[in-house]
Amino acid sequence: MKSRKSFVDGIMFAVLLLFVVYALLPFFMTWSTAFKSKSELITNTLGFPKKWETGNIAGAWKQGKFGNYYLNSIVVAVPVVVVSILFSIMGAYALSVFRLPFRNGILGLFIVGMTLPMEVVMIQVYYLLLKIGLLNQLPGLIMVQIGMSMPFGIYFLHASFRDVPRPLVEAAEIDGAGTWKILWRVLVPTMAPSLTVLALLFFIWTWNEFLLALVIISSDSLRTLPVGMAFFQGKYIANAPLTAMGATMMTLPVIMVYLALHRYFISGMTAGAVKG
Repeated sequence: MKSRKSFVDGIMFAVLLLFVVYALLPFFMTWSTAFKSKSELITNTLGFPKKWETGNIAGAWKQGKFGNYYLNSIVVAVPVVVVSILFSIMGAYALSVFRLPFRNGILGLFIVGMTLPMEVVMIQVYYLLLKIGLLNQLPGLIMVQIGMSMPFGIYFLHASFRDVPRPLVEAAEIDGAGTWKILWRVLVPTMAPSLTVLALLFFIWTWNEFLLALVIISSDSLRTLPVGMAFFQGKYIANAPLTAMGATMMTLPVIMVYLALHRYFISGMTAGAVKG
């Protein structure tokens, strides 16, 4: 019996190891290419760099204008994450606690909003921003990304609010706490893992957003990293090490943020699975 269990465990471990290799191989190929010269890439395509070309960092940063693109991406990502979480908290709290008319119908509309592909609303968004004077402006891009993020945020936090123990809220009400104090002093601190998961997801989605930024922003000085990287790759397509370094620079902040928050991310996802 033990031998059979060990055999099954070995098969599962091999399958998981295969998936890990499959997931990490593109990163290894990109990062190793980023520190090679064009001549070494021809003779040493799959191996580690024999001579680390650190000059590719300065070359990609200067020629690709990554400093400006980084700043634009940060200017967009930070308010999108902060405002989307604030609005998601308030919306989910209202739908979970208050006895609103058509509450389930409103929640259903948010679910529909999650399922709509970006291509369906892109033309309407373009002309709306043009009409209000926010086309080719970072505030316009921020506003649209907040609107696209909120349906998922409200739906995600709705279950967390519903699963908060009712005696906790009743005890706060007995102590004289009002609605806002119950929300921010009692409920929100208990949802820290879920909020961390949501913040990380919002940051990744906003940082990697390409289609919205491509359509809304036309000025090179206002482009975010994904769009700037696409133009940089098209310009230096013959220089694979330089474009690989650009891709490495673009993905590095997402990886660093995930590594910093991965413990909270895993605990938040686990808590959600247990509650569900």
